[in-house]
Amino acid sequence: MKGKPLLPVLRTKKRYVVYETISKKRITHNQVVKFIVDSFRKNFGIFGLSSAGIRDTKIYKNNKGVIKVNNKYLDKLRTSMVMIRNINDKKVIIHVIKVSGILKKAKLMLKRE
Repeated sequence: MKGKPLLPVLRTKKRYVVYETISKKRITHNQVVKFIVDSFRKNFGIFGLSSAGIRDTKIYKNNKGVIKVNNKYLDKLRTSMVMIRNINDKKVIIHVIKVSGILKKAKLMLKRE
């Protein structure tokens, strides 16, 4: 049984983070997202992780991907991404390309670059 939808004022605002993984060896999208979430949990705890609402959008192309996060935790997500240096003993840099409030614009950023 569905009730009324939430009023826009009560909904949590989200941001879509377009990121790029720079590495000499190939790294899968699932590995990158797993390490981003693990880094966030190590730095800000399980409560911070659940409040941030980090979600994988399953959008990944040419070492670039999109992650959804609560707008209040955007800076913490960026911090967690910067702290990742190795993924499965492969040196990696995760670079944030753009942040958008609309998924359509985030998808366009993947195609442009």
